[in-house]
Amino acid sequence: MNAAAREALTVSGLTVAYRSDAGWLPVVEEASFTVREGEVLGLAGESGCGKTTVAYAMLGERRPGSRVMAGTVLLESQDVLAMPERDLQLLRGARISMVPQNPATSLTPTMICGRQVMEVLEYHRIAAGTAARRRALELLEEVGLRDAPGAFARYPHQMSGGQQQRVVIAMALAARPRVVVLDEPTTGLDVTTQWRILRLLRQLRDRFGTAMLYVSHDLAALAQICDRIAVMYAGRIVEVAATRVLFAAPRHPYTRALLAAVPSLDRPPEAEPALKGSLRRDELPPGCPFAPRCAFALPACAVTPQALVAIGVGHEAACWRWRELDGGLRALAHAD
Repeated sequence: MNAAAREALTVSGLTVAYRSDAGWLPVVEEASFTVREGEVLGLAGESGCGKTTVAYAMLGERRPGSRVMAGTVLLESQDVLAMPERDLQLLRGARISMVPQNPATSLTPTMICGRQVMEVLEYHRIAAGTAARRRALELLEEVGLRDAPGAFARYPHQMSGGQQQRVVIAMALAARPRVVVLDEPTTGLDVTTQWRILRLLRQLRDRFGTAMLYVSHDLAALAQICDRIAVMYAGRIVEVAATRVLFAAPRHPYTRALLAAVPSLDRPPEAEPALKGSLRRDELPPGCPFAPRCAFALPACAVTPQALVAIGVGHEAACWRWRELDGGLRALAHAD
């Protein structure tokens, strides 16, 4: 990725809440990040941290029971969150599109796959009739379906999970959008198919310069495709860095715990879990949301929130003790 590339998508102060018995409960708080042209930005975190809510907000989608409380999502200088639904329908698929987690539920079971790709082209007035069919076949070839005519004529249930996901990717790229949001696109696929899908996404990014937001809990997958990674916990982004920097020198205890949880041949299977407990939104302190689970939290951590601060070139972390983490978690634990 070119560091001087233009910003394709800019998110500022995004706050999203869900209705609860006690009122509106924030699940995303003041999330801010950018995705540049030709860049893949990963959004990592445990289930329930709010990353999928962020993904849907990128397209102006309001998940059931949710409300955007504050913030902007700028795509080509337009605030997606302020657009009327009619304009959003034209925007989705054309300038920004999504590859959802489960391709089987994203495809219409009673329609052949090729026709579903054609519908995207026709809806956005890119091609129609014979031209749309020809372009749909080209798209199926571009996403690695070797027998494009055969794939065109098959129904979703006649395709494997990996083939279904390639069809969904073809639909997402049909209008050559500027930004593609990928929500756990390899979940449920076998390891070999996951690798092939990730390789395909890298190739498409390099070929078309598409900006991508890749949402996943799988850090191993993010490491293979992302230029940068933003780590999210309890609705807040706690660290952002280039992928290599994040893996080599994380500066937030939660990031380090996530990395320590990635399976490794160097760590015995009986090793104590690096991340204990579970995310409890009803027990979050006013300060750092990770404080109740953090082995290195100070009393002040639970009281005073720390915003993201620049700690290096393109590296930000929201931790009062980030300087001390340089020595590693083991050294910090002994220091206390």
